[in-house]
Amino acid sequence: MLNTYFRVIVGTMVLLSVVLTVYVNPNWMWFTVFIGVNLIQSAFTKWCLLETILVKLGVKKEDDSCSSC
Repeated sequence: MLNTYFRVIVGTMVLLSVVLTVYVNPNWMWFTVFIGVNLIQSAFTKWCLLETILVKLGVKKEDDSCSSC
């Protein structure tokens, strides 16, 4: 469930930043860059602030087993 929430939130933020870039100000593209850098950083460090926030809000992590596949 955590993975689903994560993907929806990050995807929404990327789309929102593109819309803001096109219709408001090109400097909103830096928001997209920020999201990308955080995704790359989390791949190496295995830590993501959004994941920490979601877990504290009560979102359940998926099982590591294939029984839920």
